[in-house]
Amino acid sequence: MRRGAAGQYPVFFTTSEENKMVIKQVELETVCGITSTLPQNTQPEVAFAGKSNVGKSSLINCILNRKSLARTSAQPGKTQTINYYHLNDSIYLVDLPGYGYAKASKSEVEKWGVMIENYLAESDMLRVIFLLVDIRHAPGKNDIQMFDWIKYMEYQPIILATKADKIKRSQLQKHIKMLREGLGADEDTIIVPFSSVTGQGRDEVLDFMDQVLENEYEDEE
Repeated sequence: MRRGAAGQYPVFFTTSEENKMVIKQVELETVCGITSTLPQNTQPEVAFAGKSNVGKSSLINCILNRKSLARTSAQPGKTQTINYYHLNDSIYLVDLPGYGYAKASKSEVEKWGVMIENYLAESDMLRVIFLLVDIRHAPGKNDIQMFDWIKYMEYQPIILATKADKIKRSQLQKHIKMLREGLGADEDTIIVPFSSVTGQGRDEVLDFMDQVLENEYEDEE
């Protein structure tokens, strides 16, 4: 039995060393452009969305424990496709196009928006959406719109507060509160500080993915 909405999962997620997923195998299996047909996967998907230059490619490389599988660039807006990474032959990590790149043309912005919208609406196997927001700054207009859009699509996003190594540890809770209030997120919304430099937050993300697999397995019993 398939579950079609990530909102059915996240609020009970917990983290533990025992449950942490180990990434043994990674394959970039499918790359979809604006005219591509989305694959009809039969295994669960977890998607990563975020504004251009929020550090999404670096975060994905950190999670996968690979140096350059997801291409990083000093130029924002590099990810212009939907990239499906198949992990351990059991779950897909889906890298969505970055949004909010100021120098992109209007037509490019519209194309990226259509791609993300189509994915959220059409993927039967999407279980969790991770929304990346820079922990150093209050959420911008595009971040708020994306958060509201994900909620409108009846998903409960998990917020990954990127670049956590750029602020002092004593300021962490203050910045998490800033993100929560800026997004208009309730107390049930999970916010995970993340650093691609130190690996902070990686174990938590792997735990979430592992629990998706556990729920999928239990649901089929």
